[in-house]
Amino acid sequence: MIDNLVAGAEAAFAAPGIAPSRLKSRIFSKLMRLEQDSGPLRVLSQDRDDGEELCVFEQAVALLPSEDLQSRNPCRVCHARVLAENFENPPIYWPGCPYVKFCKS
Repeated sequence: MIDNLVAGAEAAFAAPGIAPSRLKSRIFSKLMRLEQDSGPLRVLSQDRDDGEELCVFEQAVALLPSEDLQSRNPCRVCHARVLAENFENPPIYWPGCPYVKFCKS
């Protein structure tokens, strides 16, 4: 048991520049919450028009006529966020999802 812990610690120190995808996802979620707490986010349809890649759920929200709804964070209620924050390499395949990008790096 101790040998396994030591081997795991040595492996972690051998590659210090690589953060786990769960940690990256949690940091991203926290930053998004802080940004939303400071005021409305950028309107999704504006991001789409500027060439930003949106996930399927963001694309649906971007079609809504309300800028108030479009300036909220749909990732907050998405299952992909929950999976990414709790599992390494979760089975999420939505194109444009930031959590997928964290899990593939």
